Amino acid sequence: MLPSVYHGVWRAAVHTLRTRGTPPCRLLSTAPLADAETIFALSSGHGRCGVAVVRTSGPASATALKHMAGLTRNLPPPRTALLRSITHPQSKEVLDRGLVLWFPAPHSFTGEDCVEFHIHGGPAVITAVLQALGSVAGMRPADAGEFTRRAFQAGKLGLTEVEGLGDLIHAETEAQRRQALRQMSGELGRLYQDWSHRLKRCLAHVEAFIDFSEDELIEDGVLNQVDSSVCDLQAEMERHLKDERRGERLRSGVQVVIAGATNAGKSSLLNTLCQRPAAIVSPIAGTTRDVVETALDIGGFPILLSDTAGLRDSPDLVEREGVRRARERVEQADLTLVVVDCAHLSSDAQQAAAFIQGHLTSVLPTQEQPESVFPTDRFLLVLNKSDLLPEEQKQKLDRELRCVSGLPPVCLISCHTNEGLQDFLTVLHSSVKTLCGDPLSGAPTLTQARHRAHLQQCFAALAQYQRYRDMDMALAAEGVRLALTSLGRITGRVGAEEILDIIFKDFCIGK
Repeated sequence: MLPSVYHGVWRAAVHTLRTRGTPPCRLLSTAPLADAETIFALSSGHGRCGVAVVRTSGPASATALKHMAGLTRNLPPPRTALLRSITHPQSKEVLDRGLVLWFPAPHSFTGEDCVEFHIHGGPAVITAVLQALGSVAGMRPADAGEFTRRAFQAGKLGLTEVEGLGDLIHAETEAQRRQALRQMSGELGRLYQDWSHRLKRCLAHVEAFIDFSEDELIEDGVLNQVDSSVCDLQAEMERHLKDERRGERLRSGVQVVIAGATNAGKSSLLNTLCQRPAAIVSPIAGTTRDVVETALDIGGFPILLSDTAGLRDSPDLVEREGVRRARERVEQADLTLVVVDCAHLSSDAQQAAAFIQGHLTSVLPTQEQPESVFPTDRFLLVLNKSDLLPEEQKQKLDRELRCVSGLPPVCLISCHTNEGLQDFLTVLHSSVKTLCGDPLSGAPTLTQARHRAHLQQCFAALAQYQRYRDMDMALAAEGVRLALTSLGRITGRVGAEEILDIIFKDFCIGK
């Protein structure tokens, strides 16, 4: 801390920071423009439904509410539903009868005056109300994501919260919902804001040291405090980055690939898991030639399941291309289900284990050390067609294979009878949960590739500070400034305009 007697010096240092170059963190406008247009859109889903919600935002919202709800004097109490006839503002024709709600600024989603019309969800009713709103002076249809963008510009939502809201809208599984809700609550944004505040303090102290150290106006130990803070931040960011992409996997879905030799039952396994004939099943080897994908919800976790061509040498050019694509998918997979036909296994467990080791190496040629390359979080061994084995042999094989070191987890199933399927689903769910983590426990995780890229840039910039600390303080300070800029690009505190269109374009028009 700088002593209080140096407040004048501190103000001079702040002035130096502001005039030396572009400030590393600048906010976008945090208040809607007074002459902003009023926008409107359908905020509920499209299609026939019992109730549809049409939303407006902007200074003309009150005028639209009065004209369309027949209010000649006062507006209704804020956030109170009022049952009214919805009429056309010019022809006075009754369009529908529904609820209207008034949200005066700044206590609304966007920070502007807002109105919601809760009407019946028939296409004709929705179209009539939207056309009526368009006839009000100063109103226009909203662009995609414009409501949320105005909320961001008004300071109602941070950029990470905006992304959490988008993820919540698109969440398809329970775990995705939990993760998105946690991010939308601002927990991730608060973590990055805390790092930003600490970096600002470091930068201010370094700049003050550069400008005033020769005049002996800076107390001893200021740079030592900066060194300590930078080291602590580097350690925290490194732990944050070493999350094995759990949050990103949960957001986009775990890539699960079914691989193995021909006629092992890979397509049957896909059809069994998705409970529909998604892939053609045939006794003819090499039936599957391209990748067949389907999205599944496994215990609340999203997976993208891919069936691939049987891995073998083939003179057929088309099948060879399918094998190439299959191997490529295995390279990219988060989890690989290696399917083996039980009929090819010896009744002796040790010989069966040796066969499986060789089989794994042949179908997964990129693995070079079979005894150490099959971690439980990357591979599952699925022994299919267990219904063809005698019960005693099956139990012995299952028991003894589980004791063999160097093998991934083993599951004996039958896609024909569904025997062992429940146990397999339990193991699969456990593996997927390990890959994604619990979205409600521990520190908030990275959910966006852009977050990771900016954090890596921030970490590298802090390394620049360490590198030049004893050589050139100006370059060291630039490292802290670059780190602060990189963090600002995550939270929307700097250079946000260039990424806003990317973030908001995926929102529905009414959100």
